Amino acid sequence: MGKGRVAVVTPRYGDDVIGGSEAVMREMAHGLAARDWEVDVLTTCARSHYTWRNEYQRGAARVGDLTVHRFLTVQDGERTRRDVLEGRIQLGLPISPDEQQVWLHGNVRMPELFHHLVRERGRYRAIVLSPYLMWTTATCWKVAPEKTVVVPCLHDEHYAYLDVFRPVLSEVAQVWFLSEPEHELGHRLGSLASVHHVTGAGVHESASHDAAAFHRRHPQVGERPFVLYAGRREEGKGWPQLLGAFTKAVVEHGADLQLVTTGVGPVDPSRVVASRVHDLGFVAEEEIGDVFAAAAAYVQPSPNESFSRTVMESWLAGTPVIASGGSDVVAWHCRRSGAGIVYGDAEELVHALAMVAADPSSLRSLAGPGREYVQREYAWPVVLDRMEGALEELPS
Repeated sequence: MGKGRVAVVTPRYGDDVIGGSEAVMREMAHGLAARDWEVDVLTTCARSHYTWRNEYQRGAARVGDLTVHRFLTVQDGERTRRDVLEGRIQLGLPISPDEQQVWLHGNVRMPELFHHLVRERGRYRAIVLSPYLMWTTATCWKVAPEKTVVVPCLHDEHYAYLDVFRPVLSEVAQVWFLSEPEHELGHRLGSLASVHHVTGAGVHESASHDAAAFHRRHPQVGERPFVLYAGRREEGKGWPQLLGAFTKAVVEHGADLQLVTTGVGPVDPSRVVASRVHDLGFVAEEEIGDVFAAAAAYVQPSPNESFSRTVMESWLAGTPVIASGGSDVVAWHCRRSGAGIVYGDAEELVHALAMVAADPSSLRSLAGPGREYVQREYAWPVVLDRMEGALEELPS
């Protein structure tokens, strides 16, 4: 009979989908399935969070020990009005409850997924939703709040203060946070569900951390040392700030350094450093460990992190981390582990990059404690024990 049936609801699913929440939910789903939970992943046919175009085949398919159900996305809202409201939110300007609903429903919806969950809710012991910001979470929590678990992946951003998201954190059965700073932010935002846990997120260790293999695979990078950024190249993730600091380190400080990036989004380097910036695009999971291992340092410029999986991957690869103090979460990891350099502003980042260029091995000793920290706190077996313990608190 198994331990019970769980619906894992994530807006995008797939090995080629880039996103921290999506990776956590995908690996959690497979981990629970391997531990004798019956797992249904409820997701969409979309691959890109920029277009939300339906690209995957609609329907159900068996993937390993679980079943993936894909539903169509619908984009039929008031986009013009929604875009105006989006601008107001980003500026921190108030919008009314009715306007919040227009904004929530104006981008992309998944009505087929919602209706499936309404029909099938009785079959599930738990319904796990993530992240807080998506239509799937803000709408589907209402289907069966008494058995709903939200993994919010909160950032201290204007969206998190909208009234439309208050019940997502307070009127469900459980909330799972990925770090203590995220948990503290949840309390600052308002009341929380009476049952909430800091479960963390699991990180798998790559099968290979072979720097030489990386250089054979990507000869265009050459032998000059490089810093790495992996993820979404967006304003909210700090990519323009990193690109600006890298340019200044090269042009004004003569840093003999390159910048390598993997992920999605425009790169847009200045012409004066364009030959030193290498976009590898999407990198398969079996190769990503080699990329981290080859880097002289990993840079995490994002202030909007609830966990920061890439920092953990860097430490596992034996690569030091340079991180923005604008993220309470990443700064917390660096303090706990003693394994990272935290910069306070753009000028400090420039100097950190120049230091890496001057002595690429100077930070390497920081990675050892980081590796021990990840293995102790965030190996998937450890995190799954916490998640299973929380699920067992729900009525069977």
